[in-house]
Amino acid sequence: MDQRLKDARIFNLIVFAAVLFAIGPYFVMSAPVEQTMGLIQKIFYYHVPSAMMLFAAAFVCGIGSAVFLFKKHAAADRLALAAGELAVVFGIIVLVTGPIWARKAWGVWWQWDARLTSSLLLWMMFVAYLLVRRFGGPGSEKLSAAMALFGMANVPFVYVSVNYWRTLHPKTSVITEGLAPGMKAPFWFCVVAFAILFTVLLTLRTKLEKDRAVVEELYLALDE
Repeated sequence: MDQRLKDARIFNLIVFAAVLFAIGPYFVMSAPVEQTMGLIQKIFYYHVPSAMMLFAAAFVCGIGSAVFLFKKHAAADRLALAAGELAVVFGIIVLVTGPIWARKAWGVWWQWDARLTSSLLLWMMFVAYLLVRRFGGPGSEKLSAAMALFGMANVPFVYVSVNYWRTLHPKTSVITEGLAPGMKAPFWFCVVAFAILFTVLLTLRTKLEKDRAVVEELYLALDE
């Protein structure tokens, strides 16, 4: 595919994501106000989609790392690195919006229950992944790839933890059964907006890493 066509498609996605995030607050504020928590509950429309993107980034990073380990594909490693960075970014959003919401809903900023603790550990795994990639020295790509597999394996545990342990955090069924009819459309609108943003950032970051690899090869060719 012509590079200009690829760039045009990426630009269109960026514009589309910007439009969705610009009109997203209108849909969020038009959703019914939750009777118990009031307006603070509207953090839900950003907190949960961010968590979904955290899980998606963890899976992309883990799958890319597995392909790199077993197939030695450099492109898979670049994709994994981009996804690992996004896991940290979206994880920060989750860990910031969650306590703000919890302070109103539970009366405390943080509880060391299964969902919160496992989410924090998942985020820390990908922070460690990036640190190893940056400072691990020779062989750090393979070591960090193995860490990404552990991070990916932790995602199902984080997701189901609220269903098997007593926790203040709502169960996963809140998405399918606990939303009022007027809340479902704004929620899924926000999920789509975050998914498009995730796709755009992943594409751009992977492309940047590919260009960096090309520049490094040129430098090595000049040295020789």
